[in-house]
Amino acid sequence: MGKGRGFGKTILIGDQFVLWEIPAILAAIPFETECTVERLESGAGWVLDDRRIEVPGYKKAKEDDCRVSFNRMVEVMQLDLDNNPIKITVGGNLLAGSGVGASAAICVSFTRACNEEFRLGMDILDINHVAWEGEFGYHGLPSGLDNTVSTYGGVIKYRIKEEQKQFERINLSKPVEIVLGNSGVTANTALLKGFLEDQQRDDPSLFESRLNRIRAQVEALGQALSGGNLRETGRIMTENHKILIEMGLSHDKLRYLTELAVSLGAFGAKVTGGGRGGYMVALTPGRELQDKVASAFEDEGFSTIRASIGGFSTDNTSFQILK
Repeated sequence: MGKGRGFGKTILIGDQFVLWEIPAILAAIPFETECTVERLESGAGWVLDDRRIEVPGYKKAKEDDCRVSFNRMVEVMQLDLDNNPIKITVGGNLLAGSGVGASAAICVSFTRACNEEFRLGMDILDINHVAWEGEFGYHGLPSGLDNTVSTYGGVIKYRIKEEQKQFERINLSKPVEIVLGNSGVTANTALLKGFLEDQQRDDPSLFESRLNRIRAQVEALGQALSGGNLRETGRIMTENHKILIEMGLSHDKLRYLTELAVSLGAFGAKVTGGGRGGYMVALTPGRELQDKVASAFEDEGFSTIRASIGGFSTDNTSFQILK
């Protein structure tokens, strides 16, 4: 039996625009999807036992995407499942829902489990690549950032430059508490690129000016975060969310949660992930502030994830270019 794990994640800034060569800053959260792969004595192909906790309806909505994803990864790893059928079991403490890297985590955990069970000899870069291939099933053309932070952990600045996928670590002096608030809306991130391409075509000058503002915000947030200036980090997050609202990448429920978080003292708050549903993230340093914001969300019926960012690296590599 092979076993594997993949981290969940949150995006602090830039996620939606990575394919336009805007960097993104994102962080693993200490919640994981766990996968086991075991060989069956009869049959062919694979069967799935999905035991993940979920946002109601998420797994059903992603059923077809999941099938495409597993089949693609099986093909990339060149597994002969006609002669070696397998049972895939997934679980763990990461909630299956939009905005927390659930699809990347299942891809990473499955790849690691297959690597162990079939003794494929893949290194961490190979695992990241196979997981990226699996993300095509969910995202159409994946940027690669979700699977990268799910594979490596920690806080990273990720970019695509001249078609090369690159990342570098951002080191925090200590972990920082955050709250993820769930809108309960399952978003289709595969439609995101087309949605933004329409805006680029309809008003290219406005689209470019927004990209330039976001690019500057990413650089400023990276400097503030690495320098421990959490007030400035939060301010930039909130300002970035205003642009995302203008571009139709937020949601009424997400706007409500971000505004509530800031009113309660959060240093900043914004959409996390592709947007238009899923989660928002609030920067809430200290357990007292974290509990205050999360409890207020929960009192109004919104589920939350209390987490911290700034640790959980699985590899000591400081820089990689993904193949």
